[in-house]
Amino acid sequence: MVGSFRRVRDRPETSPSEAALNSSQQPGLTYAAAGVDIEAGDALVERIKPLARATTRPGVLGGLGGFGALFDLKAAGFSDPVLVSTTDGVGTKLRLAIEAGVHGTVGVDLVAMCVNDLVVQGAEPLFFLDYFATGALDVAQAAAVVGGIAEGCRIAGCALVGGETAEMPGMYQAGDYDLAGFAVGAAERGALLPRDVGPGDALIGLAGSGVHSNGFSLVRRILEAAGLTPADPAPFAPGATLGEALLVPTRIYARPLLALHRAGLLKAAAHITGGGLPGNLPRVLPEGVVARLEGGSWAMPPVFPWLARTGGVAADEMLRVFNCGLGMVAVVAEADLPAALEMLNAAGEAATHVGRLLPGEGPARVEIAGSLPL
Repeated sequence: MVGSFRRVRDRPETSPSEAALNSSQQPGLTYAAAGVDIEAGDALVERIKPLARATTRPGVLGGLGGFGALFDLKAAGFSDPVLVSTTDGVGTKLRLAIEAGVHGTVGVDLVAMCVNDLVVQGAEPLFFLDYFATGALDVAQAAAVVGGIAEGCRIAGCALVGGETAEMPGMYQAGDYDLAGFAVGAAERGALLPRDVGPGDALIGLAGSGVHSNGFSLVRRILEAAGLTPADPAPFAPGATLGEALLVPTRIYARPLLALHRAGLLKAAAHITGGGLPGNLPRVLPEGVVARLEGGSWAMPPVFPWLARTGGVAADEMLRVFNCGLGMVAVVAEADLPAALEMLNAAGEAATHVGRLLPGEGPARVEIAGSLPL
């Protein structure tokens, strides 16, 4: 989509059979007649070039328009780097965005789902590529999506260096599209996370911005069962529609967590996505550790109790599907807890002490002490 700006490949040279067809009485077939509009693709390229240029950062080499994007790790300030890469999508949140006609925020989600996975490895996001697929290219729609991708890259501090737009007639219904994202980051060899995690460490919860980008198949089923549409008022967000409230993009934690890491305060972090707290926090913990979270120690966004009540979803299922208010959990030494909280909150994060690590047996696991307001 950007960087290489390859929208569709050129047609191959005319074959003998095509030459015979074109020389007959009937008009020759064209790519446009087959459903692919090259002119629309060119128009999209021109609209998104400034968006990509605005995300440039140290390390990006060359201009836009080549067959690949170049990045100089030395120019980015690394001496002994390890590359870290991630890929993700937005899932069925796209379905809600399409139904609501809101396309400017899912690009932020796409970047967030990738770069938040980079930073928990201790890696700085460097550059991002996207893949946008649709049946018939709507330039305004696609430009809105890419605008969100560029905004996500700006927030994360990474460059939008390349991508692909695929117009595939017959593969998607009218107005539908799909997204995939690819992020590359780097960390100095000795600065990878997690490190030295063990019993006694403190857990800091970083507030999410809402449902983020997981569990939307269940969200959509709840709306359907309740007879609600994205245009209906959101009972949990006065003044907003359900579409507006549910499409608030995933929070990007890259800059504040990297700052915490560079200050020597971060031992580990877990991005709370599909699988919730029980499925994600143990991924950064060693065996023989229990993560004990204090129920009620963090603010529960009203969207989650509303989803639980409206859909009759049990608390355990809510915890397993959604982030339930915590988009990220950081692990710090108990002695570093006050400094870490001060640093994160000064950076604009709603960070709270939500628990600690205790000794246990077997694989790492999560325990919730008390109850959650679900």
